[in-house]
Amino acid sequence: MDWQSAIKGFKAYLKLEKSLSANSIMAYERDIEKLYQFSETQNPALQPDKITLADLRAFIVWVIELGMIPTSQARIISGIKAFYKYLLMEDLIKKNPSELLEAPKTSRKLPDILTIVDIDNLLDAIDLSTPEGPRNKAIIEVLFSCGLRVSELTTLKISNLYLDIDFIKVTGKGNKERLIPIGSHAKKALKIYMEEVRVHISIKKGEDDYVFLNRRGAHLTREMIFTIIKRLAAITGYNKQIGPHSFRHAFATSLIEGGADLRAVQELLGHESITTTEIYTHLDREYLRSTIIDFHPRS
Repeated sequence: MDWQSAIKGFKAYLKLEKSLSANSIMAYERDIEKLYQFSETQNPALQPDKITLADLRAFIVWVIELGMIPTSQARIISGIKAFYKYLLMEDLIKKNPSELLEAPKTSRKLPDILTIVDIDNLLDAIDLSTPEGPRNKAIIEVLFSCGLRVSELTTLKISNLYLDIDFIKVTGKGNKERLIPIGSHAKKALKIYMEEVRVHISIKKGEDDYVFLNRRGAHLTREMIFTIIKRLAAITGYNKQIGPHSFRHAFATSLIEGGADLRAVQELLGHESITTTEIYTHLDREYLRSTIIDFHPRS
């Protein structure tokens, strides 16, 4: 069994049986390609079915020496385990060498949270006199109002907008669809962009149903969304690292600090596990202090 055929089969399995998104499949493929590169440097005859636990441990050391942080190491190990689980399931190997491979311990770092003031400042920095202005405002409002992943924003379709009942439908990880309420500010910004800007764009064939388009009539890429946000941050002088996910953090944190049920937030975010949602239950010290003062009988 050679590496290329094993990787090709693994990709088909992820797509057809696991129904993963193209981005997720690419991430898995990159991880296995790293193992393939390592095996080539050690011994070109080292095929997937010849890899041992000792080889995998040596690979992890190699990855660490490349400077990869623990979270990246953990992701790669997860990819390797999935790969060998697939090979075992397909009876291409008799024993799973990754079974005892341990992932490094990773701390769950809390993200920097955008406040409402921060978001208002970013919105105020948008030049609404340009064609891109109303579009960018709608992007920021929708990200914050709906807590979307960047991939969910860039693939948002007009056919999935139900603005008459204040809902949008998105396709998340694993091609799972979910309905999300949309707030009045986001709805208004979206309508202005659609009715006053988007209608004047010459749209490329096959791009008609995408909501957010560039000036050439093609749907925006995730890289362009990052660029838009970074430019606004630079204008406002915001000196922390932010991106599209920062608005998802702000969305979840605002709901939880406002008293929203964790299960409801999990559903809105499209999280598979509630433990992923729990990272947003962090509260700043001043909030905790004021809660004690206001509500504890012995404060």
